[in-house]
Amino acid sequence: MTETPPDSMIPYDEIVQEALRAVVGRVLGQVQANGSVLPGGHHFYITFKSQAPGVDIPDHLLARFPDEMTIVLQNKFWDLVVADDFFSVGLSFNQMPAKLVIPYAAITAFVDPAVDFGLQFQPVGHDAEPEPHEDANNDAIRGPGADAEQGGNPGVDDTTDGDDGSNVVTVDFGKKK
Repeated sequence: MTETPPDSMIPYDEIVQEALRAVVGRVLGQVQANGSVLPGGHHFYITFKSQAPGVDIPDHLLARFPDEMTIVLQNKFWDLVVADDFFSVGLSFNQMPAKLVIPYAAITAFVDPAVDFGLQFQPVGHDAEPEPHEDANNDAIRGPGADAEQGGNPGVDDTTDGDDGSNVVTVDFGKKK
C-alpha cells in the first residue's frame, strides 16, 4: 500500500512553528523579568528575516543585511521589551547604538550556545532559501563556541567531537503542491 496520505485540513506545521516561537518569547520574557540580566553563561544568537512584516531596524543595517540578520544578546544590550508578538532591544553596531523591533514570526533561528540549545524555524510566508549573509557583528563579548570575527557557525564549538546536532530542534514541514 503506497498511497500518499491526504493533505491535512489542520495546519499542524503552522501550529508547531507558532508554539516553538513562543518558547523564544518566554525565554526573553524571563530575561526581561530578571532585569535584562542573562543568568550564568547564557547568551543568545537570534537570526531573523530583516524585511519580514513588522521588523524595524535602522536603514544602514537593512542595507547591510537585506535578507537575514543574526544578532547576539550577551553583555551589551539594553531596553529589552518583550511583547506577545515581538520583542525590541537596543544593541550597538560598530559603536553606534540601534533599536531593533523583531516579531517572533520573523525569527528563523534561536541558539543558546551555553547549553547547546537551538531552534530553527521556517520563515512565515517565505519558501525560498535564505541568501548567504554576514553576521551582524554587534558589540557583544564573544565566548567559547564563537570565533572573534563571528564568521563561524553561531553557537557551535568546532573543537568538540561528536556534535551531532541532537539538541537542535528543526521543524521542516514540506508543503505539497
